[in-house]
Amino acid sequence: MNESDDFLQSVLPRLTEVDTAIHNGDAKPRLALWSTNHPLTVFGAAMSATGREEITSLFEWLAGRFSNCESFEYEVVAADARGDLGYIAGVEHTTASVAGAPPEPYSLRVTTILRREGGEWKVVHRHADPVPDSGAREQLSRMVREDPAP
Repeated sequence: MNESDDFLQSVLPRLTEVDTAIHNGDAKPRLALWSTNHPLTVFGAAMSATGREEITSLFEWLAGRFSNCESFEYEVVAADARGDLGYIAGVEHTTASVAGAPPEPYSLRVTTILRREGGEWKVVHRHADPVPDSGAREQLSRMVREDPAP
């Protein structure tokens, strides 16, 4: 197995676990996977944040909007790691409740950048946008319409 395969094998299950948790209303696992060392950025499908404090508020707000995650799957399009930096680009397919509505499927295109810190991969950047015609725009609209961001 090469460095990129090792990276993907160690990171993908953790990303799936923490993203399933946030879609069930729990931001703590996602926050634990994120670095506390700057720079940190989120260019999110619903909103963006910079720095640990803003990102913590954003993830806690997001977790408060989600519940009843029926499924979460990460479709990897590309991934690589060299030294202490790695990335995963792909599509997240999720079925979850947003703002108390019945669970509905939607998909986001996502790029996640990770940095190895103390021997452990930590997320330092996430960029997500809706996949056209996937239901994501409707879910995002419901998210911000029902409870404006912090």
